[in-house]
Amino acid sequence: MAPSVSDDSRNVTDFVVKKGNGIKGLAETGLQNVPKQYIQPLEERMDMQNIVTHEFIPIIDMSKGDDLKVGKAICDAAEKWGFFQVINHGVPIEVLENVKEATNRFFGLPAEEKMKYTPKNSGTLNVRYGTSFVPKAESSLEWKDYLSLFYTSEEEASAFWPKECNEQALEYMKASEVTIGRILDALMKGLNVTDIDAKKSSMLMGSKRINFNYYPKCPNPELTVGVGRHSDISTITVLLQDDIGGLYVRGIDGKGWIHVPPVTDSLVINVGDALQIMSNGRYKSIEHRVVANGSKNRISVPIFVNPKPKDMIGPLPEVLEKGEKPIYRTVLYNEYAKHFFNKAHDGKKTIDFALI
Repeated sequence: MAPSVSDDSRNVTDFVVKKGNGIKGLAETGLQNVPKQYIQPLEERMDMQNIVTHEFIPIIDMSKGDDLKVGKAICDAAEKWGFFQVINHGVPIEVLENVKEATNRFFGLPAEEKMKYTPKNSGTLNVRYGTSFVPKAESSLEWKDYLSLFYTSEEEASAFWPKECNEQALEYMKASEVTIGRILDALMKGLNVTDIDAKKSSMLMGSKRINFNYYPKCPNPELTVGVGRHSDISTITVLLQDDIGGLYVRGIDGKGWIHVPPVTDSLVINVGDALQIMSNGRYKSIEHRVVANGSKNRISVPIFVNPKPKDMIGPLPEVLEKGEKPIYRTVLYNEYAKHFFNKAHDGKKTIDFALI
């Protein structure tokens, strides 16, 4: 027990951040109340009366129908919802189970072991163990720990990624390549992009980042959030979630929230800001969030499929060739990402950075 941890914000910061215990360590002290810096303002807390129960994001069976039929379903979902789930996607189930086990294994390490993977200690900017989102920019913190791994090569992954999860992470990323390719190919055909040359390939999937997210059970889940309102800045995100649930997406009308229920052996796919920009707004990156859970720990493993940092992204020429006016300007992806990671989550405001 560490009763003083909940009483003094300096003690909490020292215990959670500086000593590497994370929210997981804080929750395991027997904490009875959420520390004040994790209490969200009223407007950011999930109003469970604002849940939409009559709408569901699409579930697409990638083994049924020909590529045209599956492709149309993917494009329709990206336009209308920005989110969908895929089943029979081709990623072996044991690969998914292995990466979930690896997530729990990493977060089960002692704090001093996890501290080796903080930006200060990891030896590379591409490996980052942390908590919340951007603590230095947040007035209210999020109830989440994470390990973020930016992929550059198998050699770097072997040298710097934690041994508790590096093989499983690489296996999951490699096993998902065909699925990612099929989805992006369908989305490009929906935009009349039939020739994906090296430049377009780089813009669509030139880099990848995999995160291991851990959401410990929370004594006052109604007062805080697992992840605040935001849209991803990826081209697409491929998310593996466990069977606990807690991911919510903004409804079609922009008002209520729709739960994305765990579907056995599925992957959740969502459009990111980069693809919204490239499609000139046709495909939608939708605001989403994760609620805290009062009784169970939750994990998720997203793969963020991104442009390369030095890529310039803007509406694709094929989208504008019939005279459609561009909504977005061309921006350096690295600058867009820096803008996102230098502030707290703020819904869909990040994309305003690219507006004309």
